[in-house]
Amino acid sequence: MTHRLNPTSLREYDIRGIVGETLGDADAYAVGRTFGTLIRRSGGTRVAVGRDGRLSSPALEAELVRGLTTSGVDVVRIGLGPTPMLYFAEAELEVDGGIQITGSHNPGHYNGFKMVFFGSAFFGQDIQKLGRMAAEADWEEGSGTVSDADVMDMYVDRLLQNFDGQAFRIGWDAGNGAAGPVLERLVKRLPGEHHTLFTEVDGTFPNHHPDPTVEHNLADLKALVAEKGLDFGVAFDGDADRIGAVDGRGRVIWGDQILAVLAEPVLREMPGSTIIADVKASQALFDRIAELGGKPLMWKTGHSLIKSKMKETEAPLAGEMSGHIFFAHQWYGFDDALYAAIRLIRAVSQMGGSLTDIRSAMQEMINTPEMRFQVDESRKFPVMEEVLSRLQSRGANVDPTDGARVNTEDGWWLLRASNTQDVLVARAEAKSAEGLDRLVAQIDDQLAKSGLSRGPQVAH
Repeated sequence: MTHRLNPTSLREYDIRGIVGETLGDADAYAVGRTFGTLIRRSGGTRVAVGRDGRLSSPALEAELVRGLTTSGVDVVRIGLGPTPMLYFAEAELEVDGGIQITGSHNPGHYNGFKMVFFGSAFFGQDIQKLGRMAAEADWEEGSGTVSDADVMDMYVDRLLQNFDGQAFRIGWDAGNGAAGPVLERLVKRLPGEHHTLFTEVDGTFPNHHPDPTVEHNLADLKALVAEKGLDFGVAFDGDADRIGAVDGRGRVIWGDQILAVLAEPVLREMPGSTIIADVKASQALFDRIAELGGKPLMWKTGHSLIKSKMKETEAPLAGEMSGHIFFAHQWYGFDDALYAAIRLIRAVSQMGGSLTDIRSAMQEMINTPEMRFQVDESRKFPVMEEVLSRLQSRGANVDPTDGARVNTEDGWWLLRASNTQDVLVARAEAKSAEGLDRLVAQIDDQLAKSGLSRGPQVAH
């Protein structure tokens, strides 16, 4: 029986949609049948499956597992946990791939699948191929087995391997996401004093939306740090592959600033190595990596794209503005916010013991938040081609790695097409407020020349 997956659910980095509208149990079965078929045709036999805490995850898991086993693949279920715990299981158990059922940082009525295929990210053309094969019911037949593996303690042990951090007083916000149970085990074993918020897994996210890149969602963590006089605070998104942080004064440490802190000890140990950040990251980060003797590399936004680039360049560390942090140094190269938090404790310990002081010493830049503009899907990439063409014809200093990042005397601005939504994403950074206004005016000018107005912002 053929099955057509909703094309809007076939994203660049994963499969994700609205449960009951663009994603359902039949889709989970079809994903299992097709992914299982691809595993078997590449000589594999076993796949690990994990799930986040959303209300729809158990039903999707049941159908995904049925699809995998009907394709002749054996399934190892690792149960409820963060996405990086599934990545860990895929790396450490004798399996050939892994699938996490998760809606990541999306609202509770979303869900989806993040996939690993023989140790590598499964994305882009792989996902499109999966969609085509499902539509043709191009599937193997078989009857695989199902077993359960409790990997959480093993994962926590691994998170703490090589730990050499000091005792700090830290606040933690799991946002009712899948990080909660791991976090509760982890803090019991860390030195210092730890205060946790919202570690009970609840797919309705009753306290706040689980996306630590939006400052509003860090209000509870800031209040906890202030009330208890803590050294700093750490927050996770819904499936714990993205990290957020605040210092002792409640100032947000953004993704590129976290990366700047984490880079220092890595570059002491591996001088001259490449550190990768996405095109949204501050110029201050790239300058800091160079100052520390590293090779800064600006790359395309997207966790799968960054992971692939890390392997190619043998970079020990990479990160995105969105809080995805990837360690290949003493880790596996995948994005893991729990491990990034452990490395943050270790880095702050090595750098003198105060994240607040480290944040205060950072170069102050004035920047916009990420601005998102609705654009018809069919116009998304053509608009970017028009913008690049105009910029290049007037000799602008433009980096076309991922969209257009334009450097001027005031600073830089970025316009790029989102890989996951029908939006253009913009950001600008300057040394002065007046400079920032001039940069934003350039973005508006380019949008207008392609027949778009900046209009109302689109929510994440």
